[in-house]
Amino acid sequence: MAAAMTPSKFDALQEVPVLFEEHQFTRTYVMNRPKALNALNEEMIDLMRPKLDLWNYTPGCKIIIGTGKGRAFCAGGDVRAVVKHASEGDASTRAKAAEYFRKEFELDYLLANLRKPYVAVLDGITMGGGLGLSVHAPFRVATENAQFAMPETKIGYAPDVGATYFLPKLDGCIGAYLALTGNTIKGREVYELGLATHFVPSERIPKLLERLAQLNPPDFDAVNAAIEEYAADDYSALSTDLVGEKRRMLDKVFGQETVELIVEELRGLRKREDSIAAWAVTTLEELELRSPTALKVALEAYRAGKGGLTLREALLVELRFATAFCNGASPDFITGVKAVLEDKIKGRPTWEPSTLKEVTADDIWTRFFSPTSPFTKTMPKMDLDFVEPLNPPRDVMHFALPSEKEIGRVIRGEEKDSGAFAVTAEDVVRWFADKSPGKPGVAAKVREVLERKARTKKDGYLQWIH
Repeated sequence: MAAAMTPSKFDALQEVPVLFEEHQFTRTYVMNRPKALNALNEEMIDLMRPKLDLWNYTPGCKIIIGTGKGRAFCAGGDVRAVVKHASEGDASTRAKAAEYFRKEFELDYLLANLRKPYVAVLDGITMGGGLGLSVHAPFRVATENAQFAMPETKIGYAPDVGATYFLPKLDGCIGAYLALTGNTIKGREVYELGLATHFVPSERIPKLLERLAQLNPPDFDAVNAAIEEYAADDYSALSTDLVGEKRRMLDKVFGQETVELIVEELRGLRKREDSIAAWAVTTLEELELRSPTALKVALEAYRAGKGGLTLREALLVELRFATAFCNGASPDFITGVKAVLEDKIKGRPTWEPSTLKEVTADDIWTRFFSPTSPFTKTMPKMDLDFVEPLNPPRDVMHFALPSEKEIGRVIRGEEKDSGAFAVTAEDVVRWFADKSPGKPGVAAKVREVLERKARTKKDGYLQWIH
């Protein structure tokens, strides 16, 4: 009989910020700071990196799983500690702030290049740094408790942890919308927008983890099939309201090249006499609360990612602007963290500069992105060679719902095995249903995209609208 755990051992376990567990073929890390919503601090990073590196090459480890205790998977990086270092006058102390980002980004890169199936379980709040731990996983399992956001512009900073690489992979301009507004996506919507690859009810997660531990052989297709066994039932309508005319307008608005043009488009939409006007008003109010500097840095980084950056290149871009923020290229990061996270003010922080007009494109480039920026001279050297990169890089959307690009390729006869013949709407729905049998929401997603992005010709066949 096993000895009962003494109070002292239990307390010690409770204080360990990351737990590591072994269950047959699986190895699991558990974020264990529930009172802090599992905010990722430097101690946790230092614990996770060597363990994950070991698991990556341990023969007995077949699947790696990430979970979190309490209400969150990970609510973000521990930016209060970062800002504490950044706000102190000593150069060596400020360097500690940028050093945190270096360590965090290296961990994200390791997770993206794990050679084994990696399953991130998003059964709660997943924001900021939590995105870096999860979105590079081939399997991202959301539940009804999932809450996803990249809220950095709210605190005078910009999306990082590989968001520059991942957000541009979402359909249309959803990634730009999320990067600038910092809005929260919840529940099944996390899955429908491609942030998660699977949707499993929370009550089924324990059984799913048991199933994965027993899976043999646990190749990627087998892991996918096992997760789908526990997925939610199919449904006929999407839960997200980012569909139809609202999605058309979102793509038009957030496809603009500058923040000023985005604001101009939203102001124009206020004149409409429908729900789009209300959405435009709300979105304008949200952007008005954000740091003008952070908005412009976020959009510049997103557009760079949209241009085809690799994850390695994206993380280097992000480390450069992170270092710039830490070295005072803008006071808004320090202002935002203190106002929003510490003082918990309800209104707009005192951003400097206060308006978009005062923040020029040249200034953004010179301060945050230029290799010769005086604010990035102390940028720490990031070691990304400690892990062998996957070649080719893993497609993080492979097991997700069909993307708009995939649907377009099927209609044009360009997708592998889709055939070069004209297709009807039902042909396209059937093609994707056959490709991912039993996957919930496939038909609902395909039909919504077809209504918005395709036209039925007189002969009944579809034409893709560019």
